[in-house]
Amino acid sequence: MSNNGILVLIGRILLSVMFIMAGWGKLTAIGGTAAYFGGMGLPAPTVVAVLVGLLEFFGGIAVLVGFQTRIAALLLGLFTLAATATAHLNWAGDAGMTQFMFFQKNLGVAGGFFVLAAYGAGALSIDAKRG
Repeated sequence: MSNNGILVLIGRILLSVMFIMAGWGKLTAIGGTAAYFGGMGLPAPTVVAVLVGLLEFFGGIAVLVGFQTRIAALLLGLFTLAATATAHLNWAGDAGMTQFMFFQKNLGVAGGFFVLAAYGAGALSIDAKRG
């Protein structure tokens, strides 16, 4: 096994952890998440909260274990860009610098997911075992 397989596994772990945790947080606090989404003006905030929670949680797990990684990574990358456009473009005022940092972080995360989508999960994954 090459070091590349280990590095890809580490990358998958690091990319997936925050999505698994965020998805779990949303799914276990749907009311609060829906209220937050509603305050942002998103339509059907409860439905959106459930869908986002499911995508983050199960997409994160798929990336973690390397199952259907290209699809999961593409979906999470696109989701990250959509979330960035929805919630992290207001750089004015006291919170502006924080929002700009979230914007930059999310671009990097989306980039990592797009690399996984292009090149796959690596040797240490369910995808590799399935051939």
